[in-house]
Amino acid sequence: MALVVFLRGVNVGGHRTFRPSVVANELSEFDVVNVGAAGTFVVRNRISQTKLRAELHRHLAFEAEVVICKGNDVLDLASANPFAGQPAGPKIVRFVSILAKRGQPLPSTPLRIPSGRTWSVKILGTKDRFVLGVYRREMKTIRYLGELDKIFGVLATTRNWNTITAIARILQNAES
Repeated sequence: MALVVFLRGVNVGGHRTFRPSVVANELSEFDVVNVGAAGTFVVRNRISQTKLRAELHRHLAFEAEVVICKGNDVLDLASANPFAGQPAGPKIVRFVSILAKRGQPLPSTPLRIPSGRTWSVKILGTKDRFVLGVYRREMKTIRYLGELDKIFGVLATTRNWNTITAIARILQNAES
């Protein structure tokens, strides 16, 4: 079963920088595919999550927060088309935040951050460890996305929906 790795807070503003393609090459025995520059990998060969986490820490020059999920969970999410009918465009971004483990349930959705009509982040719902939402392209959005840890009570890392669909394509190609 394939695994998907999401590193948190790497290659952002010159902080905890590394070259994901180099790490993927160093882990080639596990058939690792790098997805973008944000520390996202698809691991297509069998390996336990514990061993994978240890290997990643061994190949990074800094401590990293690592979130790992099963490839099948990402495929299920992508096939559900969770953003059907939701706004998109140059100023609105669809995103998925991946929780390190299941978090506290939301009281209701959508949840607007900040609350009110002029939200920056809107959480549309959750599916297992995935938080689905949209955000406005604004400087303050990153601060509001950082509040997801507090809202759910667990570590969260965020990716654009386009990254999730790219991961799903890699996983589908691995199956065929």
